[in-house]
Amino acid sequence: MKNHKVVAKSEWLEARKRLLAKEKEFTRTRDQLSAERRELPWVAVEKEYVFDTATGRQTLGELFEGKSQLVVYHFMFAPDWETGCKSCSFWADNFNGIFTHLKHRDVTLIAISRAPLAKLQAFAKRLGWSFKWVSSYDNDFNFDYQVSFKPDELSSSTYNYVSSPPGQEMPGISVFYKAEDGGIFHTYSCYSRGLDMMNTAYHYLDLVPKGRDEASLPNMTAWLRLRDRYES
Repeated sequence: MKNHKVVAKSEWLEARKRLLAKEKEFTRTRDQLSAERRELPWVAVEKEYVFDTATGRQTLGELFEGKSQLVVYHFMFAPDWETGCKSCSFWADNFNGIFTHLKHRDVTLIAISRAPLAKLQAFAKRLGWSFKWVSSYDNDFNFDYQVSFKPDELSSSTYNYVSSPPGQEMPGISVFYKAEDGGIFHTYSCYSRGLDMMNTAYHYLDLVPKGRDEASLPNMTAWLRLRDRYES
């Protein structure tokens, strides 16, 4: 942060107003993009998925818990892993405080992983999470929504619609709608940098002088730890 330009308040104010104009343009573009997202056509969910949950086996329809909209965070936690992905945990640290608010807007938010339920519950207890987290251990849900890939299918599979997956487990978010007659529809999914807007901490980092400060790191999450693994 050496030699950063320092000016009088009046000059700073003019620079801030110029940036504000760009921020307002971005906000309007984002609103338009969000409207176009809501206008996407839907795909009917034909397959019957059953998940292991803390209250027993539940179908995808039952995971809506009486709401018409379901947001699924695809949390990277393979069956043979002992802990969940640190990056997904960074995102999941945002969930506890919002799922109650979302329910009052007809939305249920959950996480789904392939690891057995007992591993999910132990990891959630360790990090103090109370959001609903269910296991897709014995169904094809993760594979069908392009976040889990079999080793022999990596080269022929697609992640984020355009490229081969870099690993067998990847993060994502999928959205579903449940009609009054019980029909379920897949309305949207996003992956990779499409998840950024759901991470509150990253947006605060974007406001500060150093930003995310990841450019000099070997990879963008090299600094990241599970919340209980930082040294101070």
